[in-house]
Amino acid sequence: MMSTKRWMVLVGLSGAVFLSLVAATCGSTKTTIQNTESQTHGISVSGQGKIAGKPDLANISLGVSALAPTVAEARTQAATSLGAMIDSMKANGVDEKDIQTSSLSIYPEYNYMNDGRQELRGFRVQNTVNAKIRDIDKTGEIVDEAVDAGGNDTTINGISFSIENPDELKKQAREEAVADARARAETLASAAGVSLGDAINISESSYAPPVFYEGRAAADAAGAPAPETPIEAGELDVTVDVSITFAIN
Repeated sequence: MMSTKRWMVLVGLSGAVFLSLVAATCGSTKTTIQNTESQTHGISVSGQGKIAGKPDLANISLGVSALAPTVAEARTQAATSLGAMIDSMKANGVDEKDIQTSSLSIYPEYNYMNDGRQELRGFRVQNTVNAKIRDIDKTGEIVDEAVDAGGNDTTINGISFSIENPDELKKQAREEAVADARARAETLASAAGVSLGDAINISESSYAPPVFYEGRAAADAAGAPAPETPIEAGELDVTVDVSITFAIN
């Protein structure tokens, strides 16, 4: 007696193809109907949720770069300038636990002559710290005063903004991602002439990339006080991607 074979709907899987449907929902999704005894009925789709939030943390990378005839002189010069910068940030409310050394280097620096000779210019000491500013509205003021304290040895590598606790935003983005995935699956199920069942497999990835700001404090103009460096935090997108397999009835 001839056995009865079951039919299934799989999204994005290879095999003996009898019918392909293309759904134009945020890029094409290939639906393949297969005749198989060995796999579970299901529709696999992806969904995305994105929620914008205001950053509440500024992360600054700044430090000093000092050149002097000897290592001892360069090290002393750098230590003095960076110490003044750190003291300035602490005086402006940056907690000691939020200031961390990220790099320290000492190396000789040369001038290269036209005849191929090299001439020692001196020794370069570079010291960089990362600082977290929790009172984000004071970022420009804190940076400017730190730069003034460090003087001509100051370097600023950049500023990034982040959300310290994005859990609530992730929750909202997760709900949007699941709703997006379900809507896609329902469209595919309707096109294939089947009904959608329960979710039988779910995976997730989430991210909130920091916003970077590259800038330097403004220099004095003709001896006049420099205006405060404009620094805008903007918004961050917290994004959740999900992959869901729904059973079909």
